This record gives sequence, structure tokens and C-alpha cells, in this order.
Amino acid sequence: MSAILRWRGRILLLRHEKGDAEVWLLPGGGVRSGESLVHALRRELWEETGLFPKGTEGPLEGPVALVDSIAPPTYPTRKHVLHVIFAADVSGSLEDVTSQDAAVRGHRAFRLPELDSIALHPPIQRFLQRWQPGDPAVYLGAMWVP
Repeated sequence: MSAILRWRGRILLLRHEKGDAEVWLLPGGGVRSGESLVHALRRELWEETGLFPKGTEGPLEGPVALVDSIAPPTYPTRKHVLHVIFAADVSGSLEDVTSQDAAVRGHRAFRLPELDSIALHPPIQRFLQRWQPGDPAVYLGAMWVP
């Protein structure tokens, strides 16, 4: 699961490296055994951004979208990831955003038009540019990006 973190009309994304390529992801991660989706998301947001400290109950909306990432049969490893996407507003400064996750190489708050120029996994730029708080949850389909 992951979260659309809105800050002053922008979306906070995390930079990862895949081989020689730079990719951007919504903050989030996996669910541990016994965790609810919301508890896991709050833990991941704390680990990857330092936002939403343990014990705080920042408002989460959603889920707002679902996306399947299914590796094609020709891909070296069989993989199926279901992205459950929530949303939240971030207030204050982003200067304190820090990650405890070694996979995160940086962060940036993107203006919506800038999303078209980046490698976003899954590729949900159009959804992010159109989504508004309160919109009904949507299934965005299968979107595989190696």
C-alpha cells in the first residue's frame, strides 16, 4: 500500500534507483503479518518519510485507488503486486522529511504537470493529475513496469 501525500498542491514522491535508472514511487510498502493496511501504511510512512510519527493518527482517506502490477509470463520472476493507494495532506515544512529506508535515495514534491516528465512506478501520472479528495475509489487496472 502507498499514499498520495499532498503538500501545497504538490505530490510528495520518493526516489529509488533500479539499475542505472531513477524511478519515483509514492511512499509506502508492504504489510507485515498481523498488520492492518492502515497500520502498515502509517509504519511505512514513518520509516520512509519521518512524517506521521508513531502514535499519531493523521487523517488518511481511502483507499482511493487500486492498481495491479503483474509481471508478464516472459519476465524472469513471477510477481504480482497489488497497490492499495490512500491519500493524506501534509502540512508544515518538508525540510524534516528523512528516510530510514536504505532503498530511498531522496524525495521531492512535484507539481502535477511535472509528473509527465518522470518515471513513476506504477505509471499513474494521469490519475494523480485528475484525482480530487472525496472522489470515489477506482480500479486503475493492470500496469506493469519492469
